[in-house]
Amino acid sequence: QITDDTRIREALPTIEKLLSDGASVILMAHFGRPKKGGFEPELTLKPVVDYLSKMINKPVAFTQSLDFKAIKALADGLGAGDVMMIENIRFYAGETKGDEELAKNLSELGDCYVNDAFGAAHREHSTTEGIAKLRPAVSGLLMQKELDVLQFIRLIVKLVKMIMVFSTSNREAEKFLI
Repeated sequence: QITDDTRIREALPTIEKLLSDGASVILMAHFGRPKKGGFEPELTLKPVVDYLSKMINKPVAFTQSLDFKAIKALADGLGAGDVMMIENIRFYAGETKGDEELAKNLSELGDCYVNDAFGAAHREHSTTEGIAKLRPAVSGLLMQKELDVLQFIRLIVKLVKMIMVFSTSNREAEKFLI
């Protein structure tokens, strides 16, 4: 059951833009921290798939298989405007360790990589850094929005520093600027 749909709603503009431009979209996400390794039913993304399907008014292809041949077959069957979600990416051994083989398998599912996961973008995981090394990579609309907010914060910090300098005496300002 989904208790907070914020991340799903925030990702919708990127998904909808890609679909309107005629792309097929393959989504990857993680949920929780699997402890056993492999599939754990309580951490499946199936509820997300069902919810997203209702939000975008179209079916979202999904398989709980962790076998890349099955996943690739499903991906190869997508047409323009189709959406697919891969099962919880944390079910794959090596994902958080930047496994190169996993990144290669994932990168072969599509032509380019759109990252909308700002909070995970700095990690050296197969689904962030790994794929970005193997395919043309861009930030999605959500990540761009978050980067714009950071740029705005930097501007505010600079302005505050300038105000602090101008509000001190000339001698103190000279020390601060040196």
